[in-house]
Amino acid sequence: MSLRWRITGVLIIVVGLTVAWNLAASYYTIQRQFDAFVTGLGRTEASSLARQLSRAYTAAKGWSAIDTALSASGYLYEAQTERQEEHENSAEGEGDEGFPIDRIRVVIVDPAGRSIRDNYSELETGEMTPALSGQRRAIQDLQTGQTVGYVHLDVNQSFLETESSGFLRELLLSFIASGMIILIIALLLAASLSRRITAPITALSKAARAIAQHDDASLLPVTSNDELGQMSATFNQMSTSLQRQREMRQGLINDVSHELNTPLTVIQLEAKALSDDLQAPDQAAQHIIQEVTMLRNLVNDLGWLAETDSGELQLSLEECVIDQLLISEVDRWQAQAQARHISLSLNPLPPLPASQLDPARIRQALGNIIHNALQHAEGGQVIVTASSEQDKSVVISVTDDGAGIDPADLPHIFERFYRPEQSRSRGRGLGLDIARTIIEAHGGAISVRSEGIGRGATVEARLPLSPDN
Repeated sequence: MSLRWRITGVLIIVVGLTVAWNLAASYYTIQRQFDAFVTGLGRTEASSLARQLSRAYTAAKGWSAIDTALSASGYLYEAQTERQEEHENSAEGEGDEGFPIDRIRVVIVDPAGRSIRDNYSELETGEMTPALSGQRRAIQDLQTGQTVGYVHLDVNQSFLETESSGFLRELLLSFIASGMIILIIALLLAASLSRRITAPITALSKAARAIAQHDDASLLPVTSNDELGQMSATFNQMSTSLQRQREMRQGLINDVSHELNTPLTVIQLEAKALSDDLQAPDQAAQHIIQEVTMLRNLVNDLGWLAETDSGELQLSLEECVIDQLLISEVDRWQAQAQARHISLSLNPLPPLPASQLDPARIRQALGNIIHNALQHAEGGQVIVTASSEQDKSVVISVTDDGAGIDPADLPHIFERFYRPEQSRSRGRGLGLDIARTIIEAHGGAISVRSEGIGRGATVEARLPLSPDN
């Protein structure tokens, strides 16, 4: 069963159980209240009638006004029957139905138990009354406080129960009809809600299958800010990142193939020329050694990146003077700078404090930054500077006046294998990523800034000083 139907089914079951529980609870409560009303009606009516009869007895100084009191209370059915017949006759033209008479038997007896009045006319006056059901209340002479008789009032229980059953049946049917309407509305809302929940999930599954099949997955629509919207937005970020990684991987394959093919081709040509006696041995050997060195550097870079990715990068920290590392590294790259006709200079350094560093790794990072600047200097100059900051850090800057960087490329400069479009033929796109990894492993940070194409660039590395400096 699909998730959509399961959600709909659960919601319908919850709503159905809620409606059924409310129906049962309401029916039971009303029935209890109705039963209590029927039971209490006799008590209330008996007490009220006893008070009226007591006033009538006191006023008449005897039982002569008893029929008047019963008639006023509605318990003298001869008069009530006449009124009902008149009502029925007047309502015939309008199609009204007559009101049913709820006959309540009232028997008045004296203290000795002899009948004084029976509104059902079943007992003669003065006849000893048998055991009577219903409510029994005393009738008193209000002047003397003496009990002069008793009134027995017997509510027609079966009649009231029939009426209450009919009322409850109508009420139950009304509740059931309301419950069915609520269930239909709940079904429509559940179907809409389940569709809203499952639609993004279905789209996500389809897009995930497309990615698994190496197809380009389209971005999911983000229509809300809730968890479903966040899920779609997160998937879009992942999809965009995967697509970018796929493009970078393809670019890596192309770049590595190019990097491998060029030196291998040179080695092959040099070897063939050497075998054909077209090349001097010393010159051919020098060219071959140079190309093999380039191959080894590429392999070392790839191996070093694999090491950092696996979390195996280890630093051998020791107390180092940063200005000595800078002087040594600038001297190491002077030969290549002169071969490219580039001026590589180190600005006068202020006294820099020592810090806990891995000198081999820092040289590697600085070398990659300087080498990157030399590749883009285009016959100009590269300037290395350093200074200490008040925030207990040393800032090393390497500036070139070469091709510059497009502002759109700046956020991606330190990404692996990324190279700006204007510099696709230069380098492997690994140097700055390696430098970033080393600097950050020391707790520092690295950044790049450029005014735009043709206006040079500056790479700035910030390294923390030792706490006691």
